[in-house]
This record gives sequence, C-alpha cells and structure tokens, in this order.
Amino acid sequence: MARIIKTSNLSPETAALAQALGARIRIARQRRGLRVEDVAAKAQIGKKTVEAVEKGSLTTSLGAYLAVLNCMSLAREVDLVADPGLDREGALLVYEPGARRV
Repeated sequence: MARIIKTSNLSPETAALAQALGARIRIARQRRGLRVEDVAAKAQIGKKTVEAVEKGSLTTSLGAYLAVLNCMSLAREVDLVADPGLDREGALLVYEPGARRV
C-alpha cells in the first residue's frame, strides 16, 4: 500500500518546484490554444485534476502530471529527469579513483 506524504512536511523549495512546473504546464496548454476541458478529455482525467496539475498540487498523482504532459507531446522531456547520463554529482560519487574491487 502506498504511503501518504503530508505536504506540510515538505520543504518550501519542493512546493516552489511543483508550482513552477504547474505554471509551465499551464503556459504550454495556453500556447497550444487548448482549454482545460480539452486537456482533460485528451488526458482522460477530470477538469479539476488538470487545474490541480497547473497549480502544482503536491497531492495530485504523478500519473496525472504525466497524462497532461503526454497529451501535449511533452512527455519525452520527462526522460531527462534524473537521467543517469546527466547526473554529474552521482557520477562523481560512483567514480572513486584508486578504489579497487576484490
């Protein structure tokens, strides 16, 4: 069973990231000349869910965000999120010069 995360326990930075993402999604919808109702129908989710995505709601499912992005042909950009090939910090942590495995 999924664990529920209290949004009050999340940092202000996390909330700001979500709100910024929602704002970018709203701009993408508006640039495409789509109404909230159009996106809801294409993504097969409710109008209120689309509105929650555009507000950056932290309690809205990742699936809803992905459905909205996908219906606007923006889902491939999600592949860049946490891409191991772009994670310089992670690569530096894995690479340990002089370390030998036995």
